[in-house]
Amino acid sequence: MDVKELFSLDGKVAIVTGGAGLYGFGISSALCEAGAACIIASRSVESCENAAARLKDRGYQAFAKHYDQGSEESIVGFVADVIQEFGKIDILVNASVARRRFDLEEMTVADWEYVERVNSTGLMIICREVVSFMRKREEGNIINISSIQGAVGPNFPVYGSTGMSSAVHYTYEKWGMVGLTKWMANYYGKYNIRVNCISPGGYDPSKMDDENEFAQNYKRLTPLGRPAEEDDIKGPIVFLASDAAKYVTGHNLMVDGGWTSW
Repeated sequence: MDVKELFSLDGKVAIVTGGAGLYGFGISSALCEAGAACIIASRSVESCENAAARLKDRGYQAFAKHYDQGSEESIVGFVADVIQEFGKIDILVNASVARRRFDLEEMTVADWEYVERVNSTGLMIICREVVSFMRKREEGNIINISSIQGAVGPNFPVYGSTGMSSAVHYTYEKWGMVGLTKWMANYYGKYNIRVNCISPGGYDPSKMDDENEFAQNYKRLTPLGRPAEEDDIKGPIVFLASDAAKYVTGHNLMVDGGWTSW
């Protein structure tokens, strides 16, 4: 097969949860640009509609859908609606995340249960619903968006005196996401379903101003000497979503400028 065909997503139907978000929009853009019809989904339907409109204006197939990853009923209904409307789901990208900024001693049970209902239980439910459909077709592709903190612990000194930090639940969830990826890859490989993970480094233009202490520390500690840029996620996501990676499963791809290579 020609290498351009290997990377093509023509005719594919993809879901990107959190597809209007910080990393999510770059992921949605990449899948559309490679030829997929992309369903951008989150609890904020307005954000999804705006993201889909931006891509439609460029001539791509992009659609907005509402779902609530904190609700099993919403997730089940959402997946069923996509299958009914589009006939299939070829690719699921899990980029949705709920954040609450708490250190361990500040975390209440209610706070913990809220974020885990979305980030852990909700992830399990949408994977369960989509993989059930994929298994019947004996093909499919799931990509989970983890983090450098799914591979190493947070480096707290990088935050300096900025007041920024890393919430205790975030590292817990991202390591768990990598574990779920490997479990699913091993279990569902016999059904020709690939499951991989991408662990990006820091990307947040609002925090990467040259005068920001965190930005200075982050650049100094990253071998490539810079934070992630919007396009940095595009190549890896298209690679894992396409036939170019058809013999790749159970992998956690670090897209971090070398942060975890020390």
